[in-house]
Amino acid sequence: MATPSNPAAPCHGLRVLDFTSVVSGPFCTQVLGDYGADVVKVESLIGDMSRSTSGPFHAGLSGFFSQFNRNKRSIALDLKSPAGREVVLRLARESDVVVENFRPDVMDRLGMGDGVLRAANPRLIYVSISGFGPDGPYAPLPAYDHVVQGLAGMMPAQGAGGAPQMFRTVVADKAAGMTALAAVLAALFARERGGNGQRIDVPMLDAYAAFVLPELMGPISFPDSDSGIPPFDLFRVYPTADGHVVGMVVQDAQFAGLCEFLERDDLKRDPRFVRMAERFQNIDTLSEILLEEFRKRPTEALIAGLRRSGAPFAPVNNFEAFLSDEQVEHSGVVRVIEDPRARVRVLRAPARFSETPAVSPRRPPLLGEHTDAILALAGHSPGEIAELREQGVVV
Repeated sequence: MATPSNPAAPCHGLRVLDFTSVVSGPFCTQVLGDYGADVVKVESLIGDMSRSTSGPFHAGLSGFFSQFNRNKRSIALDLKSPAGREVVLRLARESDVVVENFRPDVMDRLGMGDGVLRAANPRLIYVSISGFGPDGPYAPLPAYDHVVQGLAGMMPAQGAGGAPQMFRTVVADKAAGMTALAAVLAALFARERGGNGQRIDVPMLDAYAAFVLPELMGPISFPDSDSGIPPFDLFRVYPTADGHVVGMVVQDAQFAGLCEFLERDDLKRDPRFVRMAERFQNIDTLSEILLEEFRKRPTEALIAGLRRSGAPFAPVNNFEAFLSDEQVEHSGVVRVIEDPRARVRVLRAPARFSETPAVSPRRPPLLGEHTDAILALAGHSPGEIAELREQGVVV
């Protein structure tokens, strides 16, 4: 695979050294790759752990790894060796951004922390994603997505009065990845206005809290008039005759349309439901009424009627139903990368640019697939590359 070749892509010409693994960092750098950046995935000699820990496995790739590492090139490198560190320094001089998601002291112990790399290239933007940031009582602790979910206070709210529940997806990791992405683009903009590079720390706990907690923070926004933290429980799932639907009427016009569809004009006149504020205050009562109405009807007919009425509801799809959903198919949300080695099904880059489109997706790289080309990029001669291979520094 060649480097990204679409000069119209918004990040064309940007080079990113990606020292990350699993989800948070790869999620960030994959989007940069989608937008045309040359993302160089710097891996250990055994590779990103997600290459081998989560299948299915096909043609040298794992399914999990494939969802976070398209549009990248891979170099496999002994990061602990002096020769490996020299390779990284040479690459850093030719790069714009470094992203890593080790524990806070790992890159420093490897001799390639932000001070070292930014001394080699003062314009370098160095991003460190970690569980809790570089300082504080939790800084040295390992952190995974579910650990951060547990700390952030959202799991009891998910439990709807029962046992705490976590999101069955790595949402904290992805929140950190998106936060890092926004920070990278902001730092690049600052650099273009005459600044140098800088270090950016993205603690996963902070990023996840900023992503999921604003609604819960609403009732305690004003310290001088705190009234406690009521459960945030406005969103409901309703059983139907053959499935489930989910939604909530917010605007008065939506509620009026819902009442007309259900032939329940009495609800429009009920003082408990006449305005949005009253409906929110009496959400449990309203939900019980809707539950009785909805469970009489099959899902398809119910959704059709609700959509005609202007009420925002959707069927609760399983994953297979999502893949075949008419809007998903129309928008091409899921795409297949056609490649001689392996066809890979991925989600498309969701942002649609009118003038600077994202690049066509390229399959995720094999471990060390582009080592020679990347070493040449850093100025290594064919003889030097051969010597590094003989020494076991690269594969």
